[in-house]
Amino acid sequence: MARPVRRGRHARAGRPPAPRPPAFVHGAAGAQVKALACQLPAETGAPLSCWSCPELAREAMARGIAPSVSASTVRRWLGQDALKPWQHRSWIFVTDPDFRPKAQQVLDLYAHTWDDVPLGEDEYVISADEKTSIQARCRCLPTLAPGKARAMRVNHTYGRGGAVAYLAAYDVQRARVFGRTEPRTGIDPFMNLVTQVMSREHYASAKRVFWIVDNGSSHRGKKTVDRLAAAFPNAVMVHTPVHASWLNQVEIYFSIAQRKVVSPNDFTDLAQVGDRLRAFEDRYNATAQPFQWKYTTSDLDDLLARLDRHTADHHEESSAAVAA
Repeated sequence: MARPVRRGRHARAGRPPAPRPPAFVHGAAGAQVKALACQLPAETGAPLSCWSCPELAREAMARGIAPSVSASTVRRWLGQDALKPWQHRSWIFVTDPDFRPKAQQVLDLYAHTWDDVPLGEDEYVISADEKTSIQARCRCLPTLAPGKARAMRVNHTYGRGGAVAYLAAYDVQRARVFGRTEPRTGIDPFMNLVTQVMSREHYASAKRVFWIVDNGSSHRGKKTVDRLAAAFPNAVMVHTPVHASWLNQVEIYFSIAQRKVVSPNDFTDLAQVGDRLRAFEDRYNATAQPFQWKYTTSDLDDLLARLDRHTADHHEESSAAVAA
């Protein structure tokens, strides 16, 4: 026997169901909120560093753009154009007039060439830099190991045990790291690292060993180039362009060490920091493979072309604003 169909109150009374209230219509209000989201808050007089959906909704009502609008509605409007004004990315213009030739030298070395000539088997490429101020933070309570449905727990309070600088040299082709800790950075600590590497084979008897470094104070300028050549005639220093330490492959290794060794920071003293870093070098070198570096001179030219276009467009906008 079929069950009777249950009907709503309106149907039983013979009346059609009441229509649902219309959703908030996008229209001009949505367009104005999007335009507002594409402005810096400081340009509008709002004391904010960036917009959030609740703040945009509040500003829209204060300006009379909409009598009432929720943060979720604003979020839906912004999502239509993938606008996320609460996010930001940093950038910097190229200031080094020799940016391209310097960057090309580094990229060519990663491709194992120098002045368009392939490097020989007795020529090596070293990427070197310093990681400053690695602190020894001794937690006031022991760190708890992870368990079922529980992350590792690290006590928030700690005692300071000082800081140490970590210097590392990375053999680009052989994927081998040589590191050391020093009380601070400087010319002497950097030369200690160079001596540590250049006094061992295969580097001591190599035809040439190229040292890629950034423009930090420990190895900046022609004096450093001359100092390195005087100490080790087969060593050639190659500087990355200014503000382009991202071209230095050793930075990749530093990021690995940061994730796997330094964080979370829980060391009893500086000696333990150094011991842990050196032990990690041995562990890393046992299985390391060269980084799959894919950034080429073609990518460099594309980047510089985009920067040129951006600079030209910005100049035209500035000129138009002055003329107005």
